[in-house]
Amino acid sequence: MKKHIIINLSIAIVVAVMASCQPRNKDTQAVSTEQKETANNQPIQPADSGYADVNGLKMYYEVYGEGKPIVLLHGSFMNIPLNWSHIIPVFAKNRKIIVAEMQGHGRTKDIPREFSYENMADDVSGLLKHLKIDSADILGYSMGGGVAFQFAVRHPEQLRRLVILSGTYKHDGWWPDVEASFATMNADMFKGSPIEKQYDSLGNDPKNFPAYVKKVLSIDVKPYDWSKEVKNIKAPVFIAIGDADGVQYEHALELFRAKGGGKMGDIHGLPKSRLAIIPGTTHIGMMQHMDWIIPMVNDFLDSDLKPTPPTF
Repeated sequence: MKKHIIINLSIAIVVAVMASCQPRNKDTQAVSTEQKETANNQPIQPADSGYADVNGLKMYYEVYGEGKPIVLLHGSFMNIPLNWSHIIPVFAKNRKIIVAEMQGHGRTKDIPREFSYENMADDVSGLLKHLKIDSADILGYSMGGGVAFQFAVRHPEQLRRLVILSGTYKHDGWWPDVEASFATMNADMFKGSPIEKQYDSLGNDPKNFPAYVKKVLSIDVKPYDWSKEVKNIKAPVFIAIGDADGVQYEHALELFRAKGGGKMGDIHGLPKSRLAIIPGTTHIGMMQHMDWIIPMVNDFLDSDLKPTPPTF
C-alpha cells in the first residue's frame, strides 16, 4: 500500500509539471486573455533578467511589469517556466513581478552548500538587495512557501505582506502519508519526466540528477518546526491550501488563529491575515486554480488591511 501511494505521488508530480506549463483550457475553466496569449506561445518578455551574486550563488532571476514588487518562489524541482509561465502575464498587469530560481534549480547552478529553507531565504534577501528593492510582497508555493516563511522570520524588514500557497512551517504540517513519502522518493520516479528533461537541457550532467533529487528532498526528510517564529511574524499573512492538499487543515488553521482568525468578523472585525481553503483542489491543483486564487491574492495585497469595526 505504501509503495502504491508513493508511486501515485511520483506520477502526480510529473503530471503536475506538464500541466503547470499550460493554463486550464476553456472546457474546464475560463482563462484570462493574458493566459491565452501565453498558451499561444506569446509570453511577455522580461524587462530585466540575469544573475545575482548572492551568498556564493549565481542566482538567475527575471523581472516583469511595473508597480508594487512581488517575489514568486517556486516549488521543489521547478523553475520559472515550469511554475510561473501562465501566471506571470496575469500578475504583471499591475505589479512588478520578480521570479527567481532557487539553489540547484533551473539556471541557478548548485554549489557545495547545505540545501535549506534558511539558506534559500537568505538568497532571496540578497536578490532584493541586488535589485535595490527595499521591501516586497512574497508569494511562495510548496517548497517556496517554506522559503517564504523563513524569509519572513529572518528578513522582516524586507517583507511587506506574505502569501503562502500549500506551504508548511513544520514538518508534520503535511498529512502523515505525504510526509512519509519524502524519504522514499528517488530519481527513478522522475525518469523521462519534464523535470529530468529540464535538468538535462540546462547544461547539467545527467549523471548528477540522482544526487540533485536527493539534495532537494533532504530539506523535508529531517524534522523542522518554526511555529513560534512564524506565529510572531508581524506582516499580514494569506495562507491558502486545497481541500485535497498535502497540507493538513489544522496546520493552516493553527497559523490563522495565531494571526487573529477564528472569531466572527461581524462582531470582532476582520483580522489582517486571511485563510482560504480552495474547493476541489489538490496540492498540485493549486497551480491550475490560479484563476481563482490570483483575485484573492490581489485583494489581499491591495487592501489597507485595517480591521473592520464590529457591525453590532
